[in-house]
Amino acid sequence: MDRILEPEVMDTWLEATAYDAMDFTAVNMAFATDAIALDPNAVKVLDIGTGTARIPILMCQHRPQYLITGIDLAQSMLIIGQRNLEEARLTQRIRLERVDSKRMPYPDLEFDMVVSNSLVHHLAEPLVLFKEISRLVKPDGAILIRDLIRPEIDESVNELVAKFGGDYDPQQQQLFRDSLKAALTLAEVTDLIDRVGLTGVKLSQTSELHWTLERQKNIIDRI
Repeated sequence: MDRILEPEVMDTWLEATAYDAMDFTAVNMAFATDAIALDPNAVKVLDIGTGTARIPILMCQHRPQYLITGIDLAQSMLIIGQRNLEEARLTQRIRLERVDSKRMPYPDLEFDMVVSNSLVHHLAEPLVLFKEISRLVKPDGAILIRDLIRPEIDESVNELVAKFGGDYDPQQQQLFRDSLKAALTLAEVTDLIDRVGLTGVKLSQTSELHWTLERQKNIIDRI
């Protein structure tokens, strides 16, 4: 199945509220746990495509030294995210900024860890994002990128939506369906890694729905 792009930015209030209302608790907790394991002692962390900031909140609740910058292009998502930060009392440790992931205004090698969950499928040219991640993370820094895998055939999309999105309303199911069709295959992600020259990373399929690219802190020194 060929890739079918969806809008890069989900910035209507209806889309943002529908997204924040979807129950990603288990998925977000798994991502936060995996990220922490890659570098529990990091300080400066960048979350690219932070959405409504659910993952940074979880990470900071478990690691009191983390200082997280969360970026997104969708202003409506960031407004909801700021409310979530206030409710969690984490506004001093998590900063949300409206920034384009393809042109991030941060110095080279600025972050101990760079994470991104479910952003790649929104980008028409994800190579630019991978170049920015390589630029911003420290040479021994941790990386965790996770996103959906595009099924081989359209029928599989409907099966996955029925299996994993059965409790979603029609709009949420359509968002899920569009995201699966816009996702990358493992082969496409591998090509991006090779073209950017990211070293010390591991790519694998980690669920029926997801691929994960990860690098543990200091792994470069061990290979």
